[in-house]
Amino acid sequence: MQNGEAMSPQDFKAGGAEAMEEKRAQGQKNVEPTAPPLPPPSLPPPGPPESEYSRPKLIFHTQLAHGSPTGRIHGFTNVKELYAKIAEVFNISPSEILFCTLNSHKVDMQKLLGGQIGLEDFIFAHVRGETKEVEVTKTEDALGLTITDNGAGYAFIKRIKEGSTIDRLKTVCIGDHIEAINDQSIVGCRHYEVAKMLKEQPRGVPFTLRLVGPKRAFDMIGMRSKAPKSNEGKMVNGRETLRLRSKGAATVQEVDEFEEQATKKVDDLLESYMGIRDLELATTIVEAGKDKKNPDDFAEALDSVLGDFAFPDVFMFDVWEAMRDVKDGRM
Repeated sequence: MQNGEAMSPQDFKAGGAEAMEEKRAQGQKNVEPTAPPLPPPSLPPPGPPESEYSRPKLIFHTQLAHGSPTGRIHGFTNVKELYAKIAEVFNISPSEILFCTLNSHKVDMQKLLGGQIGLEDFIFAHVRGETKEVEVTKTEDALGLTITDNGAGYAFIKRIKEGSTIDRLKTVCIGDHIEAINDQSIVGCRHYEVAKMLKEQPRGVPFTLRLVGPKRAFDMIGMRSKAPKSNEGKMVNGRETLRLRSKGAATVQEVDEFEEQATKKVDDLLESYMGIRDLELATTIVEAGKDKKNPDDFAEALDSVLGDFAFPDVFMFDVWEAMRDVKDGRM
């Protein structure tokens, strides 16, 4: 464009645009370059969910009752898994274990491991010892035996009534596993099934019991009250226990005074009506009935979880009354 010539609107727009570009370029020369923005932090990939049982890890100390080094076990949720863990530690078969006691190496049925383990309890495993056969002749309807089982297929003798038929047979002892009746194996049978078979044996007709006693040693050693101190993985808080369950995960829970007292009463009733002792079964019965408002609701709840037992109505009513007595403070 020559001097003195008029500027057209198009030229004005073009010149303005060129001036703006030149100023922008000049300004960019004086600006320090900046780093690109950082990407947002990435979250770690989600891990597998932790169950209530796996957090924290509970470690228990164990020995073979007849004598062994001390082993440590964890990660079990029921009795069968517990036996498998003990067997692994001592390099034996789980089928060798007859039952376990807590805090005592002796065959003490008051210390028998049931459905709960205190977080400081020391576990003693009683293994198979001598096998013996005994001929029995019933002179009255009841033999005088109370049967329980180890939760893994072995029924054994928990109590012998003084002066009874069995009491007169001094080779039969508390803690003996009943392996066979008249050469018929009963391994895998529940305690109530074994009690029923023994009750059905006719009077005056001899029959044979094949028994397996627990291996014994160290009877002179005093009872052990606590496990060795260990902070590794141990969780101790008041009277908490590990509740073992035949189905589902084991859980840590506070000892409930009502449940503890009611369970003992129900266990007594199981012995009176069925000739068996089973704290885990008694606990299940109490849990089924503790929140029920009347006997009918309790019977319905009990039938839904333990219908296979076919408990008589009089037993269920006595259990209901026993739980009410505990709840109302009538011991």
